[in-house]
Amino acid sequence: MTTDTLKEPRLTSLSHGGGCGCKIAPAVLSEILKSVPQLPFPKELLVGIETSDDAAVYQINESQAIVATTDFFMPIVDDPFDFGKIAATNAISDIYAMGGTPLFALALVGMPIKILSNTTIARILEGGSEACRAAGIPIAGGHTIDSVEPIYGLVAIGIVDPMHVKSNAAAQAGDVLILGKPLGVGILSAALKKDLLTDQGYQEMIASTTKLNSAGPDLAKLSGVHALTDVTGFGLAGHSLELARGSHLSAQIDWSSVPLLPQVQDLAEQGIITGASERNWLSYGNAVSLPSEFSAAQKALLTDPQTSGGLLVSCTPDSVNEVMQILKAHGFINASIIGKMLAQQEHELLVSL
Repeated sequence: MTTDTLKEPRLTSLSHGGGCGCKIAPAVLSEILKSVPQLPFPKELLVGIETSDDAAVYQINESQAIVATTDFFMPIVDDPFDFGKIAATNAISDIYAMGGTPLFALALVGMPIKILSNTTIARILEGGSEACRAAGIPIAGGHTIDSVEPIYGLVAIGIVDPMHVKSNAAAQAGDVLILGKPLGVGILSAALKKDLLTDQGYQEMIASTTKLNSAGPDLAKLSGVHALTDVTGFGLAGHSLELARGSHLSAQIDWSSVPLLPQVQDLAEQGIITGASERNWLSYGNAVSLPSEFSAAQKALLTDPQTSGGLLVSCTPDSVNEVMQILKAHGFINASIIGKMLAQQEHELLVSL
């Protein structure tokens, strides 16, 4: 009897963590990398690992640089097509977050072939292909292995004018922070695993996680945009901290202005959160200043791991209107001004209500 004739388990039941919630916690990752020797970087490597940026950027001539990244994870949803599309969208986002335009992708596929049917695995790959089609790029190859847990993602390759590269390390004091997508994907995925997510909630999650951050290249061409990143597995707090640390500044977030996906506030207040949220807080909580009345649910949302999350833009106050117009033109109707960058303070991230 083949796996095509067997009743298959839910995809999320095969993974110990879903989506970008699978990421190794920031503090643990830092400890691991601390002992790994680094070779000198060539001058052509414009962006490397120094500031935990979204992708590497390597200049090849005066007007062109290659942008390279990879991202993969275990299932965040049970529908195989949706899983593949989310994972591919998430990987391509890192190209956009550097201000680049994607060129092509390579697929990374690890599947428990004795548990999942060929049909299910094919649907995962179809979902990834659909995301690449929407981005206008081919999947030009890849690699497959038989693994214990289902894993899917991409190596994504893009191109950018070196003059338009936007790293997470060039924010300036006085910049305004704008977030492109609402938060709450991790909490919705936790509710899904517990069979507590409504159909509407699921559709909201899919719509958010499969929307390409295609505004990146247009934003990168604005001189008033100083820094770009995307909010993924380390949550809004973690990626705001990366922005602050890379730029030697502090970030201030006005929590009342942060957009949230429908239902996530109620779910968080019921204690429906991910384990990754707490791991994130343990990794960087000592660098965050919270108001005394900040609730446990709000802290869970602040650290909630986002899969295929929104762009976080650091720009001059004068360029805010243009940034918002570009985001809205690309369909990011919930884009919101959420804070600002400050001269370095005692804490690298300050949150107000």
